[in-house]
Amino acid sequence: MTALDPRLLARVREHVAAGGPVPVGAALATMAREGGCVLGQEDLAALPDRVRAELLGAGPLQGLLALPGVTDVLVNGPRDVWIDRGAGLERVDVHVPDVRALAVRLAAAGGRRLDDAAPVVDAALPDGTRLHAVLPPVAAGGAVISLRVLRRHAFTLDDLEAGGSVAPAVGAALRALVAGRANLLVSGGTGTGKTTLLATLLGLVAPDQRVVCVEDALELVPDHPHVVHLVARRPNVEGAGEVDLTALVRHALRMRPDRIVLGECRGAEVREVLTALNTGHDGSCATVHANTVADVPARLVALGALAGMSPGAVAAQALSGLHAVVHLRRAGALRYVAQVGAVAGGGAGWEVEPVLDAAPDGDVRPGRAWSAFARRWGVSP
Repeated sequence: MTALDPRLLARVREHVAAGGPVPVGAALATMAREGGCVLGQEDLAALPDRVRAELLGAGPLQGLLALPGVTDVLVNGPRDVWIDRGAGLERVDVHVPDVRALAVRLAAAGGRRLDDAAPVVDAALPDGTRLHAVLPPVAAGGAVISLRVLRRHAFTLDDLEAGGSVAPAVGAALRALVAGRANLLVSGGTGTGKTTLLATLLGLVAPDQRVVCVEDALELVPDHPHVVHLVARRPNVEGAGEVDLTALVRHALRMRPDRIVLGECRGAEVREVLTALNTGHDGSCATVHANTVADVPARLVALGALAGMSPGAVAAQALSGLHAVVHLRRAGALRYVAQVGAVAGGGAGWEVEPVLDAAPDGDVRPGRAWSAFARRWGVSP
């Protein structure tokens, strides 16, 4: 299929800028002919969708975002485009003529500024896709775009068990934790499915409970009848209008929540995560990057230092407000729950003890904390 003629796009943009609707069908075909564009039958049939993608969507990347199973679309250059649809990154034959122009337009669609004065942007597009873009000279090789697709379908725990992501024994432990209103951290590396699992667990919450989700960008889409989403807002070009996670946690406490859920914790917002877990709203949750459940304490201490918290303060908050950690890993195309751990310790020292260890093939082995965990949360051995 031939590339869209820039003359046609220019005419359409002028038409829309003058107050007209985005042309479709015969009107678009007429505009193409008047502009001297020669189109085959296939190109003509696809023209409306391609024009809308160029004006309102992700341009040549729109088709990739619509592919089944695609979670990430990465652009390193005009002919250097990669996607991830579950089996790792794979290069695709897509041409992005002007990466910088596309990045700037996508940022504007997300209500953000991207230019020489603000060369890095993190925004949510109108359809929920997460955009991250970097311009030169910060991106030394040219403009770079990273798109994370928002999964609109919330899986059930039965779905994850059937797909091999959750072993049945692990699923029983997760159901017990949610039913018992344990405060949870979901940990794992990038792309391991932390947000997907958290949304799935929220789908197990009783329908008469109000769930307030606080996020830096809207990603959690649980299948639950009573969910309120609060999304942080960054300052505008004048430095005004910011609403950060600290403020949102404070407001969430005034909204009569049964459970407070915080999205990904990457930095000083760990203070807000631990605050939310210690407000008496049992069953609250958050996600965090970590290598294993045993590494979570060190990870939280490191993040706490960014927020000015001492290791002792982090330990005290974690011991009083956190009950369990659920850890995910990725093995090829499979994203699966690899570990469940229980928080234990006293004083300034604390740890996450192994409760269950699962292999990619579904084999599950109990850890040293299994017996106490099973008694506390009512899980059958």
